[in-house]
Amino acid sequence: MTPTESSAPRRWKKPPFIANPLVRYGILIVAAAYLIWAFGSLPFNWARISEGVPRAARIFSGGFPPNFDRFELLLTGFKESFQIAILATLLGVLLSIPFAVMAARNIAPMPIYLVGRAIIIVSRSFHPVIVAILFVAAVGFGPLAGILTLTLYSIGFVGKLLAEEIEEIEWGQVEAMRASGAGYLATLFYAVFPQILPRQIGLSMYQLDSNLRASAVVGIVGAGGIGGTLMNAFGRYDYDFAFAILLVIIAVILLSEGISGWVRKKIW
Repeated sequence: MTPTESSAPRRWKKPPFIANPLVRYGILIVAAAYLIWAFGSLPFNWARISEGVPRAARIFSGGFPPNFDRFELLLTGFKESFQIAILATLLGVLLSIPFAVMAARNIAPMPIYLVGRAIIIVSRSFHPVIVAILFVAAVGFGPLAGILTLTLYSIGFVGKLLAEEIEEIEWGQVEAMRASGAGYLATLFYAVFPQILPRQIGLSMYQLDSNLRASAVVGIVGAGGIGGTLMNAFGRYDYDFAFAILLVIIAVILLSEGISGWVRKKIW
């Protein structure tokens, strides 16, 4: 290297994700070919789509201005949605803790680990609407089906993330407790749970936000909450009242986001 070359500034260049150019460009070509094939093989009915644009315009124009005259009905639906979301979050978070302990590989024996992972995987495998349909068929229409649905949904989400958090804890505290002769439960309460408590609080707040949104969705299939009121409004072509419900849902979610952010700041 000459002195001129050694004094020249060096520019760092980010290495490609896939080093082999043949593999890299080959993947891009295959992905592009698949997208072209997928869009070309989907049965788009362009005539129906063109006819649906004016109908969509009538729906949106019928929603303005939103109608809040039936505020008592709207309030009743949201009250039920809040009750469903809060109860499901409390039950789901409480039940997710033992399942997370079972699904943590570093503190659970292999048979228990497999059972815990299987329960979490099953509870996360289905969309809440599908689970709500099953519970509506099992226990009937109403908020009980919504509570059971969102409880199972909360177990799957919170349990998975808590199990991963337990697997990443500092092991020194656990070894210190075991060296002092502490039992399994004492080790959990004094060495494991204090390390995951901040994460647990954050997950609980997020799950409450998620359950508030989901409670409006599962109500469409008869699992209680504001979703049933929204579905009835669309069925009666009361687009102005339906739009009012949608606006209130957005406002409630924004309010819950602000409250959860404020709580997290106070905790940490």
